[in-house]
Amino acid sequence: MPRFTKLDERFIHQIPEPFPNTVAYHRDWRESLFHHMHPKDRPGDVVILTLAHYPARGVMDSLQLGRVGDAPTFALHERAVDGDQDDFKVGPVTIDVEEPLKRVRLRVDECAEAPVAMDLTFTARTQPYCLRRGTMKAGHDLVWDQSHMFQSGRFDGWYRHEGKTYEVNDWVGQRDHSWGIRTHDRCPCWIWLAIQLPEAMLAVWHWEYPNGAIVATDGCYAPTDGSDPIPVVRFEHDLTWLDAAGKPTSYERIGDHVMGLAGTVAFTLEGGRRIEIDATGRWAQRYSDPSQPYDPDADHAPVGGGLCEMVVETRDGSKGTAIYEVTGQWHHKYFPLARGKRFPPHGYTPAFDERAR
Repeated sequence: MPRFTKLDERFIHQIPEPFPNTVAYHRDWRESLFHHMHPKDRPGDVVILTLAHYPARGVMDSLQLGRVGDAPTFALHERAVDGDQDDFKVGPVTIDVEEPLKRVRLRVDECAEAPVAMDLTFTARTQPYCLRRGTMKAGHDLVWDQSHMFQSGRFDGWYRHEGKTYEVNDWVGQRDHSWGIRTHDRCPCWIWLAIQLPEAMLAVWHWEYPNGAIVATDGCYAPTDGSDPIPVVRFEHDLTWLDAAGKPTSYERIGDHVMGLAGTVAFTLEGGRRIEIDATGRWAQRYSDPSQPYDPDADHAPVGGGLCEMVVETRDGSKGTAIYEVTGQWHHKYFPLARGKRFPPHGYTPAFDERAR
């Protein structure tokens, strides 16, 4: 029997069913907020806070990620949802949209469950950009079917880690709002870049099959003068994992020896402008513990790769900082040995030592 909740009082329905029903009932359907921040002119700490609602699971969670100094920070907070998915609170975490499209406040109360307490405000420095809906299947199974918005901003406030308080004054970063299906452990490879330059944000969301065939690409160049974002029409990447000595290395299956990322990316914008960027950096957040052995018989595999904090420079001399996300489970360049099963486009499960090509 359908349940009518307080959200159903509002004119926000998109399908002829009450909230929180979605157009496709799927365990991995989620609506997610993602906020990250870092100094704008040098490497430093990285603070990340997320919030996500999973209608089919009836839960909302929040991840605290990042790094303070050399210490990684991680926590998962979770609560049950019963018609209150519009209440952006999970455990010690509260997110308030104080002015839509312009200002968001992030708070984490100090407690034993929170590695980083904070009171930080995002203030937009660009217009938001909404990407085209992207879809990827393995046979008839939906693996990715999602829409996505991102927006650059400055962050101000404070955070506290292990009893020490750090002031945040005009840091840069990005907020994302995405919704739809994303089954992480069946995704071959995606690249998400959030590049913060003094004059603009450059951002892209790029998906590939194991052999490097492009599934979808979308992104923008969003000027900080408030003018309209310019769409990305072509994206090229030539990135390399780095070991502890800063030498190029292959991720192989686990990536336990990988410590950073470097290389060149190129954006072609609508109208023909081409922007090439060189970058180098280190982990801001791994997505799996490399000390844990891989179990090929497990139902779900930890996702490879993760987020790297990068120092960037365009070929025409503009300098900034960025977060580069390179993640996935099986890809000829970034994840040559698979972790996971039934990959797009045909639901193929590779042999244990089969390399992507």
